[in-house]
Amino acid sequence: MRRCMIVLGLLTGVATSAETQVTTPPAPQPPAAPRVFTRADTLRGAWTTPARAWWDAAFYDLHVTLSPGDSSIRGYNAISYRVLKPAQELQIDLMVPLDVDSMVQDRKAVAFRREGNAFFATLTAPQRAGERKTITVYYRGRPQVARRPPWEGGFTWGQDSIGRPWVVTTDQGMGASAWWPNKDTQADEPDSQRVAITVPYPMVNISNGRLRSTTHNGDGTTTFEWFAANPINNYAIAVAAGNYAHYSSVYHGEKGDLALDFWPLDYHLPVARSTFPQAIPMLQCFEHWFGPYPWYEDGYKLIEVSNNGMEHQSAIAYGNRYANGYRGRDASGTGYGMNWDFIIVHESAHEWFGNNITTKDLADMWVHESFANYAENLYTECLFGKQAGADYAIGTRRGIRNDRPIVGAYGVNDQGSGDMYPKGGNMLHTIRQVVGDDEKWRGILRGLNQTFWHQVVMGSQIEDYITRKSEKDLSKVFEQYLRTTKIPALEYKIDGTMLSYRWADVVPGFNMPLPVTLSSTGYTVIRPTEAWQTARITLANPADFKADANYYVIVRNPAP
Repeated sequence: MRRCMIVLGLLTGVATSAETQVTTPPAPQPPAAPRVFTRADTLRGAWTTPARAWWDAAFYDLHVTLSPGDSSIRGYNAISYRVLKPAQELQIDLMVPLDVDSMVQDRKAVAFRREGNAFFATLTAPQRAGERKTITVYYRGRPQVARRPPWEGGFTWGQDSIGRPWVVTTDQGMGASAWWPNKDTQADEPDSQRVAITVPYPMVNISNGRLRSTTHNGDGTTTFEWFAANPINNYAIAVAAGNYAHYSSVYHGEKGDLALDFWPLDYHLPVARSTFPQAIPMLQCFEHWFGPYPWYEDGYKLIEVSNNGMEHQSAIAYGNRYANGYRGRDASGTGYGMNWDFIIVHESAHEWFGNNITTKDLADMWVHESFANYAENLYTECLFGKQAGADYAIGTRRGIRNDRPIVGAYGVNDQGSGDMYPKGGNMLHTIRQVVGDDEKWRGILRGLNQTFWHQVVMGSQIEDYITRKSEKDLSKVFEQYLRTTKIPALEYKIDGTMLSYRWADVVPGFNMPLPVTLSSTGYTVIRPTEAWQTARITLANPADFKADANYYVIVRNPAP
């Protein structure tokens, strides 16, 4: 495999190795209360409902005016779509307290009704299969204010440190319809999108894709027109309006020259110039492991925001205060995470997993977050070597709660456990060990992004692809880590030179091989099942028996 070590002047110091053996489970967590789903959850989370299934979003032409003085917005979205089969009712999503003023198709008013956060348009114009139609939705109001951005999103009507307006949006999971009308499901991405945002002068707005035009209006406002030339998930569309400075660079990547644009607040320009260059070795590392950056036509941007950050496609929201780690902390506890800026690395990894490959259903968000978490240890490996990356991954296990399964309920906009981050990342680190061939594993990661390039998928498609390309039976591994809260436990007993062992706390048929120490010469792969098996062991001290810590398992000697 090509050497992937990167020398970066900004990074200094190497952390000590993490503990290499986990033998006891984390403290058990109380199970989360089951969620009760409603019709509103289905309207939001299902993409096969009658008013959604018949049309395919082709282009969103979004125009919004922001009024920081009273925290209101107004505008319209011209929704172009392909007719898949004839129908007369079309669902458009827009969350309360925002309201629709009117809808227009073919220059005629369209009647509509409201049910909670969904509007249903009654179309009188013929909707013939194969045609492309447009409906324009005019709307206004005061959008929901973000309570705990980015986790509980909406609009943040804030100020910078010297009192100037600073407005940003976050809506992953919550839904893009928190501030603009659209088909609010990850299952349907437009082929491209215009985002034209009007703000009071001298504010600057940065959104997705390339800046096409800047228009100074006669009323003391400025309109910034951005255009994303590629398919884009709706929660990635973003507003970042404030008093920004700008500088640019170029990354010479696998598909040629990639434009890099950096947008700090004006008074943070000097520190941004010393922090944002971390994007270059990060891009080198991720192109090596995942394949070409997916949005060369739209460029790559880092934009300072007032929250922690978000993976807005081609326009990464950055709020890590220009310091390494994650707000000054290292999630792994190894020290490695303090050598790079967490938000630049984690959120940029979503350009491949989350934006290039987007899950149709929120229940499969592990595809976004587990791979982004795993990318953190790959970046650590790129900087400091394979053992450092492994130590980082192992260290993040301390954040696993095992309170709920990683996969949520389908069709109701239900996201699974936050364990999709560290537990999902450790699942992928474990699978790398099972594959046992780093070049093959790299080929799988790159192959995912090539095979599902600019596509929406179900999580099962990702599982099946990895299983097929690895030529390993990984079905039970995915089932265990994604759909249960149990950590596989290798139970063992040693009697003289005889080792007895089996898998416990596993799904039926769990068959993951595991390297263990049967002698002082290193690891030997055993193939436990739920039935007791035996093997000869020649360790002088039974306490030296252990499993390879790169596998996320528990090793325990049950009481007699």
